[in-house]
Amino acid sequence: MFEVVAQGEGPLFMDPDADKAREFFRKKNRSLVNKLMTVKEAVSKFVHDGDYLGIGGFGANRIPTAICHEIVRQGKKNMAFAGHTSTHDFQILAAGEVFNRCDIAYIIGLEARGLSPNARRYMESGKVECCEWTNYAMALRLKAAAMGVSFIPGRNIMGTDTFKHSAVKVVKCPFTGKLYALYPALWPDVAAIHVHEADIYGNCRIRGISIADLELARAAKHLIITCERLVHNEEIRSNPSATAIPYYLVDAVCEVPYGSYPGNMPYEYFSDEEHLKLWLETEKDPEEFKKFLDKYIYNTKDFNEYLELCGGIERINELRAQEKLIELNGRE
Repeated sequence: MFEVVAQGEGPLFMDPDADKAREFFRKKNRSLVNKLMTVKEAVSKFVHDGDYLGIGGFGANRIPTAICHEIVRQGKKNMAFAGHTSTHDFQILAAGEVFNRCDIAYIIGLEARGLSPNARRYMESGKVECCEWTNYAMALRLKAAAMGVSFIPGRNIMGTDTFKHSAVKVVKCPFTGKLYALYPALWPDVAAIHVHEADIYGNCRIRGISIADLELARAAKHLIITCERLVHNEEIRSNPSATAIPYYLVDAVCEVPYGSYPGNMPYEYFSDEEHLKLWLETEKDPEEFKKFLDKYIYNTKDFNEYLELCGGIERINELRAQEKLIELNGRE
């Protein structure tokens, strides 16, 4: 038995019981079948009101923007959200008031770009119940779930106000008597991750930093993959060590070229800083922001229409050139 010496006051939005999670995963279909579908179909099938949602990527890098748009477009509500390294994805979901519970690590801010005025208004409105964590703490929670255990120990967060508002328990180590923080496992009901390449079965390749996406993929009960491009399964098999996420974790595959826009896709295209600035500026006026959302999300059929409104392939090619220049300068 662990001796609990302190615990946070925050609410726990997901049951950390490993046996309950294993019962679900035991019944999950792991067949090698074609999972290709549209973003609209994937969100309709796997994202439900009240679900706990996890989003992959890091900051504005490699985010599944198309999925976030579609969740808002379909009017999903009362969800819980893992606010882990979350920037523009949080901004989009807050715009649709998709969630009413949030595990907070990094939200509202778009890094050096500034704070999202609308996301801040939403979080200050009293409509969202919160629990505080750190980015590392959230990564550990996903790692515990990926390992199939109910918690994992760590040594950060103790002695901070973040700990006070978290759901962490501090215990004495049964071997040394020293204090450790225990982080409860987090199994999102559904997660979305954007990758560079995938085959129709869900085998995925990621170039560059993966953050906690490999753990998120293993922790999520349902996983939607969007990819820059589909590749043949023979290509995947030609270099199996390049597969970051295996097919048996995946429920849906959606081919969405430029699917991280206006975020950055490493080695593909740079972030559209002008468009992100437009989001931040327009959000200052709630009435103007409502018109903005109607134009760019609610009145668009899909992500392709959104891209066309933002400059289409001409703008994407400019961003591709920026990313290529950064890549070349990085090699010098």
